[in-house]
Amino acid sequence: MTPRFDAIGMVASDMAASVAFYRRLGMSFPEGSEKQPHAEAPLPGGLRLMLDSEETIRSFAPEWQPPSGGGRISLALLCESPAEVDSVYEEMVGAGYGSGLKPWDAEWGQRYASLLDPDGNDVGLFAPLPGASQ
Repeated sequence: MTPRFDAIGMVASDMAASVAFYRRLGMSFPEGSEKQPHAEAPLPGGLRLMLDSEETIRSFAPEWQPPSGGGRISLALLCESPAEVDSVYEEMVGAGYGSGLKPWDAEWGQRYASLLDPDGNDVGLFAPLPGASQ
């Protein structure tokens, strides 16, 4: 038996805020997920994004403490174009979400920007630059 990659699991300090953030980025959490201790959204390729509230984790591991310091995970979202990177970034920051990096043309041939989810996790936005080989 070989384990296979199936899901990305994240702990949310505020489930409603996290579900709202990821919904705004196009992820389909079922209605009412913001009020649940565990929520899942399907991702392309059959993967899932799973969110668990801090309270849920503490219910079976009372000694658990959330990590301190900088984020240790980054999600990367492919956009259709460099212009979409800019527009999604501006829309999310305009809605009050945190900025990690303003959009820029990376030396590796991508338009790139990053947002911060409600728990400070990095969410990158990227698209190939015209003429760049990927």
